[in-house]
Amino acid sequence: MITCSMGNWFHWLCSFAFAVFLIICLHRCNAKEKKLNYYNSRGALEVGSCDFFKGSWLYDESYPLYDTSSCPFIEKDFDCQKNGRPDNLYLKYRWKPTACELPRFDGVKFLKRFKGKKILFVGDSLSLNQWQSLLCLLHASVPQSNYQITRKGDLSKFSLPEYGVSVSLSRNSFLVDLVKEDIGTVLKLDSIQNGNAWIGYDMLIFNTWHWWLHKGSKQPWNYIQEGNTILIDMDRLVAFSEGLTTWYKWVDSNVNPTNTTVFFQGISPTHYDGEEWKDPSKSATCKGQTQPVNGTTYPGGSPPAAKVVEQVLSKMRSPVSLLDITTLSQLRKDGHPSIYGNEDGKGNDCSHWCLAGVPDTWNQLLYAILFSQTPPIRPKID
Repeated sequence: MITCSMGNWFHWLCSFAFAVFLIICLHRCNAKEKKLNYYNSRGALEVGSCDFFKGSWLYDESYPLYDTSSCPFIEKDFDCQKNGRPDNLYLKYRWKPTACELPRFDGVKFLKRFKGKKILFVGDSLSLNQWQSLLCLLHASVPQSNYQITRKGDLSKFSLPEYGVSVSLSRNSFLVDLVKEDIGTVLKLDSIQNGNAWIGYDMLIFNTWHWWLHKGSKQPWNYIQEGNTILIDMDRLVAFSEGLTTWYKWVDSNVNPTNTTVFFQGISPTHYDGEEWKDPSKSATCKGQTQPVNGTTYPGGSPPAAKVVEQVLSKMRSPVSLLDITTLSQLRKDGHPSIYGNEDGKGNDCSHWCLAGVPDTWNQLLYAILFSQTPPIRPKID
């Protein structure tokens, strides 16, 4: 503390020293405020004071961002309009962050930015959802540009030779290894040999969770291996956490952040339980839903897996950005294929998403982060 108790000749010097002290304090406070403005407590990237992932859905007549009938890449299971869905209101909603506007996806700008680059999505059918959405967005931006698309095993590759850009998808439901052995198929929580195929890309977008809960005939493994211990089953949330920990250690050890940008796609929700959004019909699902949940919060709260993702990402040394799509997707109970996942109207898919639709917003968020002024680095969470 600076004190002034001498004569008048010393007052000017005290005033000057106090002014310098005040400027230093204000500078430090502003620097701290600026840092906090860029990231919220979940590690989601913000610009200024805007959290891209907090907001609501607004009707917008200019949507969707592309004509579904003009996109040749959409999986039959996601092409709700072609499969006979009679309403189109679900196509007309735009995500509006509370404190800012989400920039509209500009495919030409995206392609110029990533000219000569290789992008890879790694994950399950929700990654397929987002990958096909991005392909539609890019194709709609440069419809006259020749493209190539190939598939070899679990790797699908889309490329635009004019721009030297490739956007690939590696189908991998668990990220960690699923291995066929004499005893049967084993899910190895601490092994990630398949990660060798992910090296050499300029951007990686990972996703896993959808398959961790499957049981019975839909469960693709017979045993779970944890170290040297082989189990018939275990708590799936614990297994998910251990598998994700193996993945983060692989990223920290094998990905050079100078050359490769890494994202983790957040937990994509399902809508099989109407009680989550306070539907008066207790048997309600996504079937027949035509409008989003109003407001900025989801009555059912965040799924436990989302907390696991946040906890695991907070331990990483490498800069990995979370595409925190969970809440905004929870609000879209109307966005699933439901009975329009095929032409015969059978089934009720409340897990995947219609295209065009919600995954287009996931890619808008990806675009917004990539083109924001702040590098997409996830801070540590205490």
